[in-house]
Parts: sequence; structure tokens; C-alpha cells
Amino acid sequence: MWGCRGRWGRRKHPASGDAETAAQEAGRAHYAGVWLSRYEFYSSGRGQTFTGAHFVVLVQNGNRLTGRSLPGASSRPDSPLSLDLTVDGDVVTGTWVEQTATDGYCAGARYHGAVQLLAEPAGRRMAGKWVGFGKDFDVNTGPWELIFKDASTSKGTVERYSRRPE
Repeated sequence: MWGCRGRWGRRKHPASGDAETAAQEAGRAHYAGVWLSRYEFYSSGRGQTFTGAHFVVLVQNGNRLTGRSLPGASSRPDSPLSLDLTVDGDVVTGTWVEQTATDGYCAGARYHGAVQLLAEPAGRRMAGKWVGFGKDFDVNTGPWELIFKDASTSKGTVERYSRRPE
């Protein structure tokens, strides 16, 4: 229904004042930091399901999140991931791009699609689904989660997470 807001059916009244907006801004979760990104995908060519994992740094600007995987921080080496997300309450929606390794199974293919996640109230985990295209001109989907690891994005923290996720 148009005019509903959020999965609980909350509505924002069109005449809402600045006080309500300020209260919403003050209560906004902060997602900046290092996160473990994990998703599952089915490979039709190999006939099995795989898990992709990356350590990513999320940078927050208002309700926008930009994520980039750290160097060497992928379960499939040389396959960087980027995320461009928008936060609306506890719903996080956006796009993803992964450039696969040139020497890997997918031989440098560039995959991209959409993702929608629900953020847990504590703001330390997001879980949902991705959608994207496959090699055989089909549309695929699967689970995706982001798990908070560290609020710092200092050089030392980035170095500590610039490794293959276990």
C-alpha cells in the first residue's frame, strides 16, 4: 500500500515536523566499519552451491553506505566486491558488483545485481537476499549477510582484515 513505511506498516504523516525528523536522524544506526560479507550462489556449470566471502569496509554518509572489499580479503582471490546501499529504517537496499579473478573458474566475468537486507536492531548483522544474472542468461538469487567486525577503519585495522576470510 502506498504511504506505508517499513515492514511494520509505520506511516510518516505528510505534515511531520522538523522535531520528528531530528529524532529519526539521532536514532539512525551507524554502519561504518569493517564487515564480513557472505553470500551463497549456485554454479550450474559445476552443479553445486558455493559461498563467497569478503571483508568489506562500509563508509556511511547519511543514509547511504558504500562498501569495498579489502585487498586480498576474498574467499576467491582477486575477486573484488563493491556495494552501494541505502538505509531506510531497518531495510538496507542497493546494488552489488563483483569482478571475478581472471585466472578463476569464471575467467574475469563481471557479475552485478541487487541486494535487500534487514538490519538487526543492534546494527551488527544484516541478512537478506541478492538477485543477479547467471552465465546461462537466467536470473539467480540467494542468501546474503553482513556481519559487523570492527568500527575502526584505521590502517592497522584494514591491514588486520586484508586477508582471506575463514
